[in-house]
Amino acid sequence: MSALTPEVRAYRGRLAPSPSGLLHLGHARTFWSAAERAQARNGKLILRIEDLDAARSRAEFLRATFEDLRWLGITWEEGPDCGGPYAPYSQSQRRARYLAAWRTLHERRLIYPCNCSRREVALAASAPNDLEDEPVYPGTCRSVSAEGTSAAPDAAPAGANWRFRVAEGEEICFTDLHLGPQSFIAGQDFGDFLVWRRDDVPAYQLAVVVDDAEMEITEVVRGADLLKSTARQILLFRALGLRTPQYYHCDLVRDKKGVRLAKRHAALSIRNLRERGWTPAQAREGVVPADI
Repeated sequence: MSALTPEVRAYRGRLAPSPSGLLHLGHARTFWSAAERAQARNGKLILRIEDLDAARSRAEFLRATFEDLRWLGITWEEGPDCGGPYAPYSQSQRRARYLAAWRTLHERRLIYPCNCSRREVALAASAPNDLEDEPVYPGTCRSVSAEGTSAAPDAAPAGANWRFRVAEGEEICFTDLHLGPQSFIAGQDFGDFLVWRRDDVPAYQLAVVVDDAEMEITEVVRGADLLKSTARQILLFRALGLRTPQYYHCDLVRDKKGVRLAKRHAALSIRNLRERGWTPAQAREGVVPADI
């Protein structure tokens, strides 16, 4: 291959549900979009279970996830049920990978310990959205940690909340394959963000970056409420020297009041719609019925 010819990688997409509730109509449309994009590009679709939050993850929701995805007509080539070259495919079994990434960031002095905001820490193991995103961190612990953070290679994250130090005013730009050019300013749109919790659980942002890189994901298809997370993750990809995938953020499915669907919308869960006699094709369209 010529040095001037860009490397063309085989398409690898992914589904990344969390077993903390039943999948809903918004999941159906987004996951179907991911499956269609993988199929149209003769690529592979990988199923990864994002079960870092042990307090909310439940076995019955995991079983329902597999059943609902199959009912929708979605198939995958790699996953917890069928294995693959990048196993394990459940985040709860991938701690060693996240710890290695944390140590790299620590040795490079790109993160620091923080003792602020219980609410932010509680949210950090799950994918954030527009209403539950981390508020911009004021930097309370940043200056205190500037000189005191050891870079010992045998350091461990337990006992502190660890934040990634963003460059104030840095513009993070990317072109979303669905929504077009995007731009976020570090320190304005988001601040120093959590990568590891005091209770020794890696945060969502770090785990997703490590997994997408190791599983060689070339395109991430997910909801538009995670656009700001993409900016954070791009910074982590760069800091760890990993290849950044492309992104396709789907329009959000909203209820009759215009509220983004969440797992609390039990009436719009795939399970409930199946019981009401819906077909997979109806669910894949992601149109909220008038009578719910």
